[in-house]
Amino acid sequence: MAADAPVPRSSSALRVSSERTEATAGETLIVAIVGRPNVGKSSLFNAMVGRREAIVSDVSGTTRDRVTGEVSHQGGRFLLVDTGGLVPEPETEMEAHVAAQVDAALAGADAVLFVADAAQGATLSDRAVAERLRRSGKPVILAANKVDNPRQEALAHEFHELALGDPIPVSAYHRVGVADVVEAVAAALPPDTDTPQAQGGAPRFAIVGRPNVGKSSIANAMLGAERSIVSAVPGTTRDAIDTPFERGGRQGVLIDTAGIRRRGAVEQGIERYSVLRAVRAIDRCDVAIVALDAAEPATAQDLHVAGQVMQSFKGAVVALNKTDLLSEEAAEDNARGLRRAVLARLHFMPYVPVVATSAATGAGLDRLLDVAFEVHEERAKWVEPRALTRVVMDAAARHLPPKHGRRALKLYRVKQESSSPPTFVFYCNNPSLMHFSYERYLENSLRAAFGFTGTHLRLEFRGKGRVHVIGGHRTRQDALPGKRRPQ
Repeated sequence: MAADAPVPRSSSALRVSSERTEATAGETLIVAIVGRPNVGKSSLFNAMVGRREAIVSDVSGTTRDRVTGEVSHQGGRFLLVDTGGLVPEPETEMEAHVAAQVDAALAGADAVLFVADAAQGATLSDRAVAERLRRSGKPVILAANKVDNPRQEALAHEFHELALGDPIPVSAYHRVGVADVVEAVAAALPPDTDTPQAQGGAPRFAIVGRPNVGKSSIANAMLGAERSIVSAVPGTTRDAIDTPFERGGRQGVLIDTAGIRRRGAVEQGIERYSVLRAVRAIDRCDVAIVALDAAEPATAQDLHVAGQVMQSFKGAVVALNKTDLLSEEAAEDNARGLRRAVLARLHFMPYVPVVATSAATGAGLDRLLDVAFEVHEERAKWVEPRALTRVVMDAAARHLPPKHGRRALKLYRVKQESSSPPTFVFYCNNPSLMHFSYERYLENSLRAAFGFTGTHLRLEFRGKGRVHVIGGHRTRQDALPGKRRPQ
């Protein structure tokens, strides 16, 4: 939307609070992993969050690597973000390009975990990164990876020359020293003041999506006023500004995530780190409005953003924006066809509602906000215990639980443990016998009976002192099959 263009107002104008403050309370602390390619960043990420595989979809063209993971420690928790390798561009000076990437990562992180290859020693790229990190003033933890046996620990001492503190020798492959890294990161972070937003306060709606899909235009049109513009210059991004509003007697907070955009192929490395701001916005919100461009809906980058929302167990609404640019002769048919096409691509979250909108004309924005409030209510829904038991046991009677050889899974009882997100605990004989397809069947049975439109369900299976979670992580080690729950 051009700066001098009139801002369309939806038919039911929102009342916007005059106070706009930087959101800090209730935010989860974010730690970004930086380092050169092939130093073991992803391996260390997997070891810290307790995952063996980072890939959550193997469909060609729709890869959605789980770049974020929650790490719990004795003093709280933080989000760990795997941000890809720092690489110099052939057309640019190495130091300048690496510095820009580091600045972009620092702009969205509370601390940085710098991973280096102990076998290769400190390279020129490592020294360039270290210089930038020293001047940032943010906490930096240096991990010397690939120290695979005690005799190689001396290799880590070489990194003292980077002046980033004592390097921590670690072997992500062998899971040695990982606990020391987690402890060092936790000690460097400020106290975790995160409080669940579901316990009080107005619902938060974050507009997220890839660059140039009209996120800022949607926010401006919803609020009926031009918002503050976040600079798109690399390294100058800021935390999103929350805007309280009221609509129809219901209060909410809109989180504008404008400013995340691609500025040419030469800065693709920098673009990787813009995900930090999107991760923070998704983590802070209750419902994420995923904005898509009707001209090219559900691209690979769109699926990546939607996957982040699903993995965070937030409510989701898809805003199919720029529908005013569709053919006027068959606009309605095109909109219906696009909805079907979007849901076909979003096969991993078929429960999400799709609303056709136009930020330029204001069409569909009232409906979008109504649906967002409905999804928030669905996410906070509690199910009557007897009805829940009846639905699950009927589902188990129609299709028996899976068997492995002579061993069969037996479901004893089920309860809803929490809401926002809805969490259901199934007590069974052996959680390791649960299969993903049967978990999906149980989830579909719950949705058919109780709704839960637009929100990802967390299903947990407990038995014999063990716990198994499919579709997401609960705490630091709860999701590891066969691992006993921490005492």
